[in-house]
Amino acid sequence: MLRTVCVVVIDDFAPFEFGVICEVFGIDRTEDGVPPFEFRVCGEQAGRPLPMGVGGQLVPEYGLEALRDADLVAVTAARIRQDYPAAVLRALVDAHARGATMLSVCSGAFLLGAAGLLDGRRCTSHWRYAEQMAARFPQARIDPDVLFVDEGDIITSAGTAAGIDTCLHLVRREFGSAAATAIARRMVVAPQREGGQRQFVAAPVPEQTADSLQPLLTWMLANLDADHTVASLAERARVSERTFARRFLAETGTTPHRWLSAQRVLHARTLLEQTDLGIEHIARVCGFGAAALLRHHFRQVVGVTPADYRRAFSQRGPDGEARQATDAEVVAVAAGRER
Repeated sequence: MLRTVCVVVIDDFAPFEFGVICEVFGIDRTEDGVPPFEFRVCGEQAGRPLPMGVGGQLVPEYGLEALRDADLVAVTAARIRQDYPAAVLRALVDAHARGATMLSVCSGAFLLGAAGLLDGRRCTSHWRYAEQMAARFPQARIDPDVLFVDEGDIITSAGTAAGIDTCLHLVRREFGSAAATAIARRMVVAPQREGGQRQFVAAPVPEQTADSLQPLLTWMLANLDADHTVASLAERARVSERTFARRFLAETGTTPHRWLSAQRVLHARTLLEQTDLGIEHIARVCGFGAAALLRHHFRQVVGVTPADYRRAFSQRGPDGEARQATDAEVVAVAAGRER
């Protein structure tokens, strides 16, 4: 269970990416049902000012000793350099060895790579750094196309706004959809982007300017139980199938099938948390048709079965009263992901 969160800051860090971590983990949102975190901003030395990459300074309250009991160590983006502070690298290695989950945002992945934590791991960073990262860390398996990569104990994200998706994903993974949605609502961002979406689309949005697909996406969300095909969706959007597929990729970063499957799984998570509906019923209302198909897609996306997920994150106990997952239940779900 993530209770103590440390964000590591070095000189010339990026304030936006740092702010994303602070927004998700550093602000008390218990009134919205989000579990409390003990949040620590850590530098190599407590109280020593660190320059931002765009002007200004930050004075971290904690030194690296604060990482010793951290459950999550987040590394924010900073200027890429040849040599990183040796003390910081040692602290990251020690924290990971003690069992802390490691999270990097954008170029923060270079710090994890310099510490040797990405060797043999699938990971990502901002697409423009992919070649540089591959050359510098040849044992890392870099995927430059995705928003984030979750390897269980190490999570890496692409640039800037992808850090929001990554942090919300981690909250959803550990505490369920309700907590992630509550934070997203306060941040006024969508909690629905999945890690496999592309960072950017090389081809520009087609020039024949048409209306956004957002009304269609909204309609699809309201009709997840319907049988959607590219042909039927293109007809509803009043464009050819080829144009629809191109515009959908340009606007969402993924295919209609993958987007729809992700939204159906997300809706299933919410129903598993907040209702006592049976698995077969949830499969039907989410558009999977049968429980077997729900289990297949759910395990692909979440890593555990719907039943295991419900046991860990159901907000209702046997008496119908609200409840929160116990540490043992969450650990059981995490163990299921690793199998």
